[in-house]
Amino acid sequence: MAAIGRFLKNAWNKEPVITVSCGIGLLACVLPVLSPLTKYTGMMNQAMPYNYPVPVRDDGNMPDVPAHPCDPQGKNLDWLKNL
Repeated sequence: MAAIGRFLKNAWNKEPVITVSCGIGLLACVLPVLSPLTKYTGMMNQAMPYNYPVPVRDDGNMPDVPAHPCDPQGKNLDWLKNL
């Protein structure tokens, strides 16, 4: 730890602008991992489908096709409404 402290003190004394810019760059790399929004972004990406089905006319022999495109189907997204 003492070596890191000496390095930072020396870098700050010689080039403070570069030291601050490196600190901001490291913070920009670490901040998304520590952000609580990352959890909710991952949950939304898992819940939303990548491709949306084309509406199909139901002839009565397709039990897996909803009767209407607005019929609820899939995972419950109430947690997203409660944010």
